[in-house]
Amino acid sequence: MDKIKKVRETKLSDGELYNKIYGGWLGRCAGCLLGKPVEGWKKEKIEKFLKLARTYPLSNYFPSLSHPKKEYQNFTRENNCLLGNITHMVRDDDLDYTVIGLHILEESGLNFTTEDVGSQWLTHLPFNSVFTAEKIAYKNLVNGIKPPETATFKNPYQEWIGAQIRADIWGYVAPGLPELAAELAERDASLSHIKNGIYGEVWVASMISAAFITDRVGDIIQTGLSKIPKNCRLSRAIYMVLEEGKKNTDWKKTYTKIKREYGSYHPVHTINNAALVAMGLLHCKGNFEKAICTAVMGGWDTDCNGATVGSIMGVILGAKKLPKKWVACLNDQMETNIVGIKERRISALAQRTYKIMKKLRRNYA
Repeated sequence: MDKIKKVRETKLSDGELYNKIYGGWLGRCAGCLLGKPVEGWKKEKIEKFLKLARTYPLSNYFPSLSHPKKEYQNFTRENNCLLGNITHMVRDDDLDYTVIGLHILEESGLNFTTEDVGSQWLTHLPFNSVFTAEKIAYKNLVNGIKPPETATFKNPYQEWIGAQIRADIWGYVAPGLPELAAELAERDASLSHIKNGIYGEVWVASMISAAFITDRVGDIIQTGLSKIPKNCRLSRAIYMVLEEGKKNTDWKKTYTKIKREYGSYHPVHTINNAALVAMGLLHCKGNFEKAICTAVMGGWDTDCNGATVGSIMGVILGAKKLPKKWVACLNDQMETNIVGIKERRISALAQRTYKIMKKLRRNYA
């Protein structure tokens, strides 16, 4: 990549920038943890559970059950993703990719290549921690295949959600620069995905970048859309959600339209889950809790969707304005499977993100 010749200044102070970056990390952890116990569930099953637990609609982390039925056997006091049991952000691939993305930027700067991403995966990312498109790309790397063929050779998951969950770090380090965030995301996504798989990561990274400078979620979503092809299937899905959001205030009506149009997609495909992300953002009215809960109650890839919505809302609000009920229980601690990365404090990861953002802006201004 040619060096960025001019980096626009935001009107945010250094303290405000850090607060928003830290908010993104915290929001991502909280949203991911919220969705983790019901990952892969359909909306109907989630609603059934919540009504059984007398906690519908969702307004906090999922509760444990004293005597869970067989279909809910993991909802016990031993599950550290459930309300009352949470002491930290448990390990999840959604956060692993945020951490390794930060490491890539610290090692290679803005000029990192898709090959650099692959090299870092082989060095720091355990094979048993990757899935679907990433697992195929990893195998291809081990067998000597180079990008972009790593994304296409014997890879049936090219448009699934794996790239979209890797988007956040590129937005965190490009506040108010969605075109830069989009470029970084595309380079990362190209290792394992094509077309709408790539567009999902570009869309999310651009939205996170925009969230630093506006709290208008419609504008944030439109900014993300401006960085992907207007007529691609992902764009059409998001525009549909935008139109539904204008027609009604009930997220369930928007969900019904999403299910009708995209319910046949695999539960971890990019397009149907991106539509739920847009739904959560549009129907939250600036409320962090409502945003992540709405996205998760929609089902499918709940931890990924909760994480993405939580990240965007966390940047909009900043760490200081995030509700204590969602972030205090994390105790500023996070597990990761990334080899050689021992830092567990979320605030320290946010500080490293802030420092690399400032360094990149200085070097490429």
